[in-house]
Formats: sequence, C-alpha cells, structure tokens
Amino acid sequence: MTVVKIGGSTLDSRDTTIEDIVTIQKRGEQLIVVHGGGGTVTSWLKRQGIETKFVRGERVTDLPTLEVATAVLAGLVNKEIAAAINSRGGSAVGISGVDGSLIMARARNREMGYVGDVAEVNPALLEALLAAGFVPVISPLSMYAVDRPEGESHIINVNGDPIAGEIAVAVKAARLIFLTDTAGVCDAAGTVLWRLSASEAADLMDSGVISGGMIPKINAGLRAFTAGTITRIIDGRQPHALVDEMDGRGSGTLLYKE
Repeated sequence: MTVVKIGGSTLDSRDTTIEDIVTIQKRGEQLIVVHGGGGTVTSWLKRQGIETKFVRGERVTDLPTLEVATAVLAGLVNKEIAAAINSRGGSAVGISGVDGSLIMARARNREMGYVGDVAEVNPALLEALLAAGFVPVISPLSMYAVDRPEGESHIINVNGDPIAGEIAVAVKAARLIFLTDTAGVCDAAGTVLWRLSASEAADLMDSGVISGGMIPKINAGLRAFTAGTITRIIDGRQPHALVDEMDGRGSGTLLYKE
C-alpha cells in the first residue's frame, strides 16, 4: 500500500504523474492519492471577488471561501484528476474526506475560520474501494465533526499533507510519497538532504531552515513513522518521478528514525 500526496503546485504538470499512477495500478499495486489545489482555489476566489487572507502561510477560510474551496477542491480538481486516470485506462474514484465520514476534523481556532485538523480517520470507504480495484483520489475537504457549534457548516478544510499522513497510519501503508515542486528537503546551504532523521528534521524546523509548506510534510512523515511507514519527499516535476520512486530509482529526501 502506498499513499501519494500530489501537491497543488505539481497539478499543472501532472501528465506523467497520472500516467505513473495508471502504470502502478496495472502492475497490481495499491495506491491512495491525496491532492491539494490551493492555487486553483485562489484563482477562483479572485474570479468571485473574494479576498484571500493568509495567516502564517495558511489561508483563512470564512464561509464564502469555504464554499469556493469545496466547489473547486471536491469538485473541479478532484474530478479532473479522477477523469485523467480513468481516461488513460486506470480505475479511479474521486471522493473527499466528507464521503463515508472518511476524515473527521475539528476547527483549529476562531482566527482561521473553517480550517481544521484531523481528529480521526475512518478507512472503511478506502478499504472498499481498494478491494474493488479502484484508486481512491481524495480531496482534503473533511467533516467538521468535533466541537462543531450549532448552525455551523458540517464541512471544514484541512491541509492535504496531514491528511496523507493520517491516512497512511490508518491503513498501515508501506510508503508515503510527497510529490513536490522542489528536489527534496534542503539544509541551510540549499543542498538536498538525501536522508533526514526525525531529530535532524526537528532541529531544522526549530532553526527556520525548514519552513512554509515543507513543515506539514515533515510532520506528516514523522506521524507516519508510528505505523512503520517509510516517507519520501521527491520532485514531482521530474518525468515519471513516481514510477522511478516505486522502482527504487528515485531521488529526494528519505525520512527515517534514528
């Protein structure tokens, strides 16, 4: 079992990734795909005249923003990826964290609005889809299920990186692969670290060398350690990066325990 996180920044160049997913599925290997799409959400918010506000690098999600994010992530982006896989001869089903109460989440704080953290994963739907021969393609929209005030939306937006990590734990995946727009995790000099231990990662995050969108990926990988999952952070812009990674020819950063 392999969980693959496709970053929003790699979606514009996803042709070989889609081909790789189909190739791997046809070889009989099980894949779960989690995707982002923040750039597409921002574009659609601009079309609707809705201002985007970020706090510490994360989008503040009020109700109008949530409605656009739901339409774009669980609708347009999710179905485009599923359709691309199916059109190339694969078998995929596009779902969100809402479907089958897959991802149960709680709101992080009032300042961020409808931005949540994973509280629980219910993998029954994933298991059924995998058993039927499908690749689940998961949008990060989730169930607002924990401490939800009366009258609030039942949908909440969660970062796809921790969702990928929590799903990897729930299904006891052998591998968690992040396809990013960088060559891997870099040190202070900008050199790619081919191997990165948990303690080294913590030091680099504390010092600010690892920052921004790489932090939730590292934290998801550290979380996945609890299920014995191997985590790799690789450059999704490279042709056939996913197949190369699955075949042991990949580059990037391997997270490991001491």
